[in-house]
Amino acid sequence: MSLWGWTLEAYARPGVAETCLLLQDEHGQNTSFLLWAVWAEGADEAALQAAARSGKVWDAQVLQPIREIRRTLKSPFDKVDDGAREGLREDIKAAELRAERVLMEAFEALSEHRRGGRPALAALQAASRAWGDAAPDDALARLASALS
Repeated sequence: MSLWGWTLEAYARPGVAETCLLLQDEHGQNTSFLLWAVWAEGADEAALQAAARSGKVWDAQVLQPIREIRRTLKSPFDKVDDGAREGLREDIKAAELRAERVLMEAFEALSEHRRGGRPALAALQAASRAWGDAAPDDALARLASALS
C-alpha cells in the first residue's frame, strides 16, 4: 500500500489525528515525517536524515506559511463576507493537504519501499530525534498505540 493510502487509513483511527496535532503544535514535529517513519518501519539512518533535511525545508517554506494562512482565516475579518472567507479557508486547507501529500510522496521515494523492521514506537523515536528536539516519549507512545 502506498504511503498516502496508509496515512489516510491511519489518520482516521481514534486518537491519531489528535496526537499528531499535539506533536506538531506543542513539540515542533512534522506529522508527515512521523507517519512516514512508522510506515517505513524505521527507515535506515541515511534515508531518515535525508528525509529530515528535505522535509524541514518543505515544512518551513511551504507547509507552515499555508497553515498560518488557514489558521488566520478561521476568524472573521471586518467587511469580509464570512461565507467567502470560509470558502477561501477551505481552498487553503485543500492546498495544505496537497502540500502534505507532495511531501509524503517525496518521503516514500526516499525509502524505496524498503522496510526497516522497527516497531512503531522505535521508528517514531528515531524520527523525532532526526527532526530536531525529540518529542516526549509518552506522546510518541500514544501515537504508536493509536496506530497499532
